[in-house]
Amino acid sequence: MPYSEMDNNTLALLPLISERARKEPKLQFTSLAHLLDEEFLRECYFGLGRDRASGIDGVSWQAYGENLNENLANLLKRMKAKQYKPQPAKRVYIPKNEHEKRPLGLPSLEDKIVQKGISRILEAIYEQDFLDCSYGFRPGRSCHDALQTVDQTIMKRPVRYVIEADIKGFFDNVSHEWLLKMLEVRIKDPSLLLLIRRFLKAGYIAEGRLFKTEQGTPQGGNLSPMLANIFLHYVLDLWFEKRIKPQMAGEVYLVRYADDFLIMTQKQSDACMIEQALRDRFKKFSLTLHPEKTRTISFSRKEPENAERQGRKPYTFEFLGFTHFWFRTREGWYMLSRRTSAKRFRRACRAMNEWLRCVRNWCKTKEWWLILASKLRGHYQYYGVSGNSRMLKVFRYQVMRMLHNWLNRRSQRNQWSWERFTEYLEHYPLPLPHIVHKFY
Repeated sequence: MPYSEMDNNTLALLPLISERARKEPKLQFTSLAHLLDEEFLRECYFGLGRDRASGIDGVSWQAYGENLNENLANLLKRMKAKQYKPQPAKRVYIPKNEHEKRPLGLPSLEDKIVQKGISRILEAIYEQDFLDCSYGFRPGRSCHDALQTVDQTIMKRPVRYVIEADIKGFFDNVSHEWLLKMLEVRIKDPSLLLLIRRFLKAGYIAEGRLFKTEQGTPQGGNLSPMLANIFLHYVLDLWFEKRIKPQMAGEVYLVRYADDFLIMTQKQSDACMIEQALRDRFKKFSLTLHPEKTRTISFSRKEPENAERQGRKPYTFEFLGFTHFWFRTREGWYMLSRRTSAKRFRRACRAMNEWLRCVRNWCKTKEWWLILASKLRGHYQYYGVSGNSRMLKVFRYQVMRMLHNWLNRRSQRNQWSWERFTEYLEHYPLPLPHIVHKFY
């Protein structure tokens, strides 16, 4: 049934678009931009984070909402006349590790609304195309689902080798030309493609200067994760499923979360072939694998015994902030376990220490105590996975030491002994470590 015969409400149309995309994998959608109507944009506005940092326009969520009807009507008018052009993103940097910082773009509030709308339209179509090996930024899927899949694959399938891969500067090096070609496989609406192209070319402001973007996706906005998933769906997921798997002598598996992925193989010869094929594949699309962070390791249940016989440490691999390793149970057999990676642990401790240093004198303790409890719960929510209970306890202990130290430094007259501090915690307890995500 043509869309014109249906209820012309975008929220009602999106499930119908999804259904048609599922039933007709080769269908090209020719009319999508009209879905960005005023009511849908209003819905996208209310779906934005209300306390997020502003872009270069300095307009907050609350300020835009004061004249919401007028602002949305004006935005829609410019979009229909093709006069709407995204503003450059405000470039900020957040810590990536001890030595590097990750660039982040902050779009203007209006651009966030349009990006969210486009992202939801693309999601309705591409969720039907994406493969099960992909977990990043998808509804009903999370990084913990990816971790559990890795656990089940290594424990239950004949996996003996792991390819640990890292795409060097992925979000900053995505080819606009290739990305638009991939979008045209499913989308033939020139108006929607024009909007996406303008977002890709909007550039960013850093240190008061405008920088044009000839490659890369606008990382930090609502659209970037969806575009990244579409790009890697064609570059990696489909290629691995259709081209690589049939050629391998043994079993091979791929698990991807955004631009982080692992490949697990049964045979060493397959692992060597895949690693080289990966380098050639990404080179074709103007991407490179990090030479130091991409490697193939042996990772069977016999790895601890092989390492002891060869006089080396057992191999481990990093994925989504966890170090994966073989753990020997009391019964004497080996099972896959994981702990918070050293880099992530140090980063979390540094961030907590800096926050405690800044907040201790801003207001009374009871006013930020609940925030501290929330931060601890957030840490447990992510890192509380099977096998990581020890590192959760170590993190809480370190936080308690830092907390005791900074409370004592507020005044030299009222020093807290550890015993007094412990008594205070009994009256005003903080969350205890616990496993949130059980894989076994």
